[in-house]
Amino acid sequence: MTATRATATIVAGGLAFPECPRWHDGRYWLADMHVAQVLSYSPDAWDAPRVELELDGSGDARTAGIGFLPDGRMLAVSSLDATVLRREVNGDVVVHADLRDATRGWCNDMLVDGRGRAYVGSYGADYQAGESHQDVPLALVDPDGSARSVGEALAFPNGTVLTPDGRTLVVGESLAERMTAFTVADDGTLSDRRVWAELPEGVRPDGSCLDADGAIWVSSFVTGEVLRVHEGGPISAVVEVPERLPFACALGGDDRRTLVVCAASTWRAEETVPDRAGVVAVCAVDVPGVGWQ
Repeated sequence: MTATRATATIVAGGLAFPECPRWHDGRYWLADMHVAQVLSYSPDAWDAPRVELELDGSGDARTAGIGFLPDGRMLAVSSLDATVLRREVNGDVVVHADLRDATRGWCNDMLVDGRGRAYVGSYGADYQAGESHQDVPLALVDPDGSARSVGEALAFPNGTVLTPDGRTLVVGESLAERMTAFTVADDGTLSDRRVWAELPEGVRPDGSCLDADGAIWVSSFVTGEVLRVHEGGPISAVVEVPERLPFACALGGDDRRTLVVCAASTWRAEETVPDRAGVVAVCAVDVPGVGWQ
């Protein structure tokens, strides 16, 4: 299979480290991770972001994965203290779930399904505490906020998608250079682990999204590309962001045919916060997004 190639157009800048984009309620949402904010953008006004959530910036707070409950309330991962926050209708922010007994280390990407269950990945280490990486399972948060580990241990679970029928979950293993699939039971637990795709050498999967043909757009920050990967490993399209490394992507817009990419010059907080070189870029695609992401 010969892959087509395209370059995304930068539409927003001035960010520290944009991550975990979502399309919701007619707007693009993302976490500016290293300055502990969640922002949203109208596709018609990329120069006017709206601050949806802001944690205390005096410490080391970081926002990560974003998702939405069936009633529209937002969930957001607070990475370093391994919690999921919930923004109430009146704007109050409360702790939705404590993940410390369900995973290990800093928490990262999150997928919220149609029932309000959240799957959260983690680094497998608290790097500030000097811990070394360990493989970890995904954490599953039920709608009532209870959290548990599900599935088998993964090599840095990162970038999770769920098929429209809710029966197959695919997650990237950043340190294993592969996409791994599970069968989802009615209670949200995961079984039947299998390799969905082995990725080319050097491709460490990050944020991902699923399209209507069953292909997954996979952010590859090491190689500086977003790859459209098919089950078994074929790659049919490659999108680059000018002078930036892509860390996450989503398919949005009213027709879900806009690939929106979060990109930065590096992932290191000590560089991204003062530089503010993070950007959002977009690229039109033919196949729309589907499923939960």
